Amino acid sequence: MDNYNINDFNEKAEILKVLAHPVRLCIVKGLADKGQCNVSHMHNCLNMPQSTISQHLQKLRAAGIIKGERNGLEINYSICDKRIYNLIKILFEE
Repeated sequence: MDNYNINDFNEKAEILKVLAHPVRLCIVKGLADKGQCNVSHMHNCLNMPQSTISQHLQKLRAAGIIKGERNGLEINYSICDKRIYNLIKILFEE
């Protein structure tokens, strides 16, 4: 067996844990498809309170999966980890 770096496995497990929630997975899938989006648009698509969406966005941001860029009063979110695009593509391929 090769020498594995347990920190690599911990990092990847944390990413998978954060993505392992239906709402967060839906947000990330939407960002992968659309490129970027703001909370208002997500609110309209997901039909849930903005505060709930914001909590999920914070967890995704803390895990380094997404980033937010301020544009006036809005923050546009996008995926900042290229591995996530590949993962979403694999998960949702038909």
